[in-house]
Amino acid sequence: MNTIQHIIGGKPITGNSTRFGDVFNPATGVVEKKVVLGTQDDLEAAVAAAKKVFPSWAETPPLTRARILFRARDLIEQRMDDLAAIITAEHGKILSDAKGEVTRGLEVVEFATGVPELLKGEYTEQVARGIDAWTMRQPIGIAAGITPFNFPVMVPLWMAPMALATGNCFILKPSERDPSASVLLAEILQEAGLPDGVFQVVHGDKDMVNAILKHPDIAAVSFVGSTPIAQHVYATGTAHGKRVQALGGAKNHALVMPDCDLEKTVDALIGAAYGSAGERCMAISVAVAVGPVADTLVAELAKKVKAITIGNGTHDTSEMGPLVTAQHLARVKGLVDAGVSQGAKLVVDGRNVTVKDHEKGFFIGGSLFDNVTPEMDIYREEIFGPVLCVMRAPDFDTALKLINGSPFGNGTAIFTRDGDTARTFTHNVTAGMVGVNVPIPVPMAFHSFGGWKDSLFGDHHMHGPEGVRFFTRMKAVTQRWPAGIRSGAEFVMPTHG
Repeated sequence: MNTIQHIIGGKPITGNSTRFGDVFNPATGVVEKKVVLGTQDDLEAAVAAAKKVFPSWAETPPLTRARILFRARDLIEQRMDDLAAIITAEHGKILSDAKGEVTRGLEVVEFATGVPELLKGEYTEQVARGIDAWTMRQPIGIAAGITPFNFPVMVPLWMAPMALATGNCFILKPSERDPSASVLLAEILQEAGLPDGVFQVVHGDKDMVNAILKHPDIAAVSFVGSTPIAQHVYATGTAHGKRVQALGGAKNHALVMPDCDLEKTVDALIGAAYGSAGERCMAISVAVAVGPVADTLVAELAKKVKAITIGNGTHDTSEMGPLVTAQHLARVKGLVDAGVSQGAKLVVDGRNVTVKDHEKGFFIGGSLFDNVTPEMDIYREEIFGPVLCVMRAPDFDTALKLINGSPFGNGTAIFTRDGDTARTFTHNVTAGMVGVNVPIPVPMAFHSFGGWKDSLFGDHHMHGPEGVRFFTRMKAVTQRWPAGIRSGAEFVMPTHG
């Protein structure tokens, strides 16, 4: 059976670990690979390789770094089918969705190639007589990324290109559930001309995560995952002197107004709630229907949910693949059970779906709840599965108050034809990313991605301008040459005068 190795110093290495994790094909339920679960020694080897190459990489001109990323961008595009096939085989999402994931990651690579412009500082001549001042941005050092199972290519590409473009070395700890794509990314970056040790992959579980968070030579950590783990990553990393951006969970609401285009709204909600089997941090998991639109909305959603084609992600006819693990499947089914027992109306029940010739796969159908209330588990918890909860509100103000009362603030959306209502919503809703008739408002790469409240810990959002700021330190320089210096010591605070 194939064993997935670390990539350290440009070479595949198994190390001396005696622990290995199973990598399943979620569509069949069969273990197809093993992944080495690394040790402290493996991390030390990666850090040592990064420390060795960092000085020369940091001094590499930004334009040279950009050209390497240009080549990487072309190679990733050429290997699109290979990357998508790996994603589908280990995560389960359908191939077209996997290709979309790679494409969204590529957008960040493209943005990062503009780093010569992005690193330009500010200059002011004659801030005082004979004195000039300017700012510059310099790399932070060795950065690490801890990435989730649901986007094994896109999320690493949200982090690594920004870190590399700005002159840092980067150590990636991918999810042990679907680790192979990260290894292929490392090979692609190496082929593009990235020096050995600048981008490395170390595999592992929570032990490796904690080793990264505590390592004194790792200066910054970027994380995407659940809120409890994001809190741990932020608290532990910052306690050990690191700069940390930790993106947590979500409970994304869509506010559906009576004046919306109902047909388009239903289609949008179906894609946003059930795409990738709901395993997206930006999935819409709650639809708040205002006033009389609720009954029609639920009826139309039910028709569409029942019609979703569920199957192996490699099949052209499949619209939704399996969940990532048997454990996660059991959790999602348990939350659906809880919704029923706590009084929500289960309009569509997806718990008993089976797929022909894939009876051991981790499949579940789409579920749709109506009359959900805030105290129910299906509302309070991030389900991370194909479950949409419909809540009812008598008016806009009540709906907005409900959404703002959520402890999460990742993304949200409103469906309406009224510009005044849309502007009021976008201005007053307490979420980091907002869509107007756009169900999954993930910003393009030249903007930055991040939520509010319990969906983000740290001061920096991801990629875009915030990515440049996260992976660099600003330095301000003030200079004066001898011709402008008066004789004699000065004992007062320097001022413009």
